[in-house]
Amino acid sequence: MLRQLILTLRSGVFYLGYVLITVVLSTSLILLFPVLKPSGRHRIAAAWCRSILSWLKLSCGISYRVEGVEHLNRSPAVYLANHQSSFEAILFYQLIYPVSPILKRELLQIPFWGWALRLLKPVAIDRSKPRVAARSLMAQGEAMLKKGNSIIIFPEGSRSEPGVVGRFSRGGTALAAAAKVPIVPIVHNSGYAWPSHRFIKLPGIVSIKVGDPIRVTDRSVKNLTDEVEQWVRAHFQAIDSR
Repeated sequence: MLRQLILTLRSGVFYLGYVLITVVLSTSLILLFPVLKPSGRHRIAAAWCRSILSWLKLSCGISYRVEGVEHLNRSPAVYLANHQSSFEAILFYQLIYPVSPILKRELLQIPFWGWALRLLKPVAIDRSKPRVAARSLMAQGEAMLKKGNSIIIFPEGSRSEPGVVGRFSRGGTALAAAAKVPIVPIVHNSGYAWPSHRFIKLPGIVSIKVGDPIRVTDRSVKNLTDEVEQWVRAHFQAIDSR
């Protein structure tokens, strides 16, 4: 009972800081956006990510370790990762640059955070219309990759429970194949510390592993999707058993 109360209080303190940090840095990005170069805009966005993760560690005792950082940012690529919480989206946006995340269009309506995110030109899709979303993913995604931006996609489609990896859709691998860019698989176990759709955060260390880039030349989308999903499942079991 006491532990639950402490965890609730710590999580509440985290969210108070989260809101304050978001309002301050999002407002800064919106105001400075016209005079900043893309690299400067990313620095503010990355500063928000670092601040949130630092505050998360201080308030809730959640830290992380990344294996395979040498595979990041070699060239424009499609990054495919399992999805369990908001933690990985925050972390990946800090680690990968230049980048255009794939996200739900309604997230752009969130005050301050969504407004600032809109300025960074993410690939926003309407998930209520799957066919339209698929076409939008391909068109916008290819355009961003041609400009030199990498793309982050969570092919499970929605957040999974801790310890679970859902089935992967083929949208991300289809995009990589069409744009002829590598796929970089990533696996993590953030759901144990930041459970999906739950207020309380649990102290611990989130493990993240970045895999070798996978070339898409002369590979079917189905085979590519199966390979990435199998890699994520196999390495999830490895980090899950530590």
